[in-house]
Amino acid sequence: MVWTGSSVSILLGMWHLLAMILSLAAAAAVSSGGSLNSSSPLDLVSSSTSWGLSEELSNASSEPVVRMTPDLLPATTAVAVQEVSPWDIALCVTGTLISCENALVIAVLFYTPTLRAPMFILIGSLAVADLLAGLGLILNFVFTYLVDGSLELVTLLSVGLLISAFSASVLNILAITVDRYLSLYNALTYHTERTVTFTYVMVIFIWLSCVTLGLLPALGWNCLRDESMCSICRPVTKNNAVALAVTFLLVFALMMQLYLQICKIAFRHAQQIAVQHQFVAISTTKGVSTLSAILCAFGVCWLPFAMYSIVADSSYPAIYTYATVLPATCCSVINPIIYAFRNPDIQKSLWMACCGCVPSNLSLRPRASSDV
Repeated sequence: MVWTGSSVSILLGMWHLLAMILSLAAAAAVSSGGSLNSSSPLDLVSSSTSWGLSEELSNASSEPVVRMTPDLLPATTAVAVQEVSPWDIALCVTGTLISCENALVIAVLFYTPTLRAPMFILIGSLAVADLLAGLGLILNFVFTYLVDGSLELVTLLSVGLLISAFSASVLNILAITVDRYLSLYNALTYHTERTVTFTYVMVIFIWLSCVTLGLLPALGWNCLRDESMCSICRPVTKNNAVALAVTFLLVFALMMQLYLQICKIAFRHAQQIAVQHQFVAISTTKGVSTLSAILCAFGVCWLPFAMYSIVADSSYPAIYTYATVLPATCCSVINPIIYAFRNPDIQKSLWMACCGCVPSNLSLRPRASSDV
């Protein structure tokens, strides 16, 4: 075949036209987020003119396009958002439940003038302690996620409130146990010797001791300056945490001894009564089972946290701390049920406040301190 000049010019024109079309297609692909690779039709074009044209079109079309990839994100867009721990949510929910329960108990005791016996004063003090513990859990969540938790004052306030409240809760439970033991041991003279004034003095002593414990971190007994000294509950030092845990173990041992003596006295009274043997046996067995349930619930809730506080420090995983703290807080959920809502006098006040009537099956006999 003989190529004439016109034929060659026509072929060159068609070649340049094809190169322009391929260049426009490549530019459109780049502007839509595509990328050029070795299999692109543009690689088949070896003409320097067509390649330069495609490069210019690609640059012109890709300038206004901003592609944000994870590796190229600017630092200003990486805003640090603190992830909420499910454990902290559980503690906050538990604190809300504790606050609602014990606020109800306090309201009933406050608005019922007949509930002013020493036993109800101790129950009210326990309810106040658990209420403050619940509020402390809520405030701890707020301070952690809604307020700058790095502030020393915020940290010391939150921890001090929790230490005071939970310490008061444990000591009030011990006081109720002692009250029950004395009411059985000195059954004839107890109600004349145990006055309301003496009960108030004991409650004030409990709260002064617990407030002092709560102020220790703010008075310098903390690990804010030396993180290596921290316990599992920052900013409480390891030594202070061990002291608190050992004190709790001593309180628990004393409670076990007192409840054991209560059971012995109850069985001895049952044997001395010659009338209604079956009724006495049933009531005594029920009382012993109730005492066992109270002691077991208290031990199951607090013993894991106390033992872990002795052996662990701040270097241990936080999940272990949460796993032992949550059952301990649940003790304050159980306390109103055990010490308040089971009491017939409080039940009567609740029924009167809710519906203005009292169920016929509700026992209205006088409630003694020795009753469980």
